[in-house]
Amino acid sequence: TDRDTSRLAGDFMMSGSPAASVSSVGTAQAQEKAVGSAAEPFGYCLNTSTISGQKLALPKVAEIAAKAGYGAIEPWIREIDAYVKAGGSLDDLRKRIADLGLTVESAIGFFDWAVDDEKRRAGALESAKRDMELVRKIGGKRIAAPPAGATDVASISLMHLAERYRELLKVGDEAGVVPQVEVWGFSKCLGRLSEAIYVAAEANHPKACILADIYHLHRGGSGYAGLSLLGPKSMHVLHVNDFPAGPAAQLNDSQRVYPGDGVAPLGSIFRTLRDIGWRGFLSLELFQRDYWKLDAAEVAKTGLEKTRKSVREALA
Repeated sequence: TDRDTSRLAGDFMMSGSPAASVSSVGTAQAQEKAVGSAAEPFGYCLNTSTISGQKLALPKVAEIAAKAGYGAIEPWIREIDAYVKAGGSLDDLRKRIADLGLTVESAIGFFDWAVDDEKRRAGALESAKRDMELVRKIGGKRIAAPPAGATDVASISLMHLAERYRELLKVGDEAGVVPQVEVWGFSKCLGRLSEAIYVAAEANHPKACILADIYHLHRGGSGYAGLSLLGPKSMHVLHVNDFPAGPAAQLNDSQRVYPGDGVAPLGSIFRTLRDIGWRGFLSLELFQRDYWKLDAAEVAKTGLEKTRKSVREALA
């Protein structure tokens, strides 16, 4: 019920776990970027989808992110796979990322952890383990856990999802990477923030956490007031973006735009995050095909400038 979900959200405010620390000069530089100030208390991360259309190798993407001024990157598993397939070394990539002063706060991969089919879930946990190992080898801390494979299934109970998320968290414990239960606004089983909060709380695991997205919270009808129910350790990364006016149900990922270029209530969102003591990373995640036609460095730079401007204006 809504009442039970609200109660669990309150309990969840104290869940989560501190991010693991890694000792290196590059990481220290990234932490300095992430500390911020009263005007900009959040860290800034580049989700590599934002410039994925330019088809650049991950080392180049990391260089672009660092030069633009981001403190972290959020790569996709398929990009890590492509890098390895081309002969790249994960050890070299980890060192390069750290030397650039970046951290890998999260990564994006898809495995069917939420589905009803037991055999598929077993295979998904193996896939998750493999993906998590890739993320760990490049210095990554977390990986997205959206309801891949189950988005069109409304009959899955939240308690079953919580049990399955707990099993995924156990895989993460072994791999050294934390799966974040992700809200997908178009999903019939995890399309709202309240559902993700319930699943994460009922997983009853100290590292349970949420990965939310400004676009997806709008797309699924959650709104943003529910963010005030979260604590600073229950969400480490927020996908940041903007979207045009119009019916939410008619929006798609490719319509996301730079923060400040749409109608999202960024001011109230950022003030809410500040007020709950959240000091995580805003990860710019866009799939705008028009941006993919532009110079990748310019897109990354523009995206960061617009995100920072939105934060500064909100918290002034």
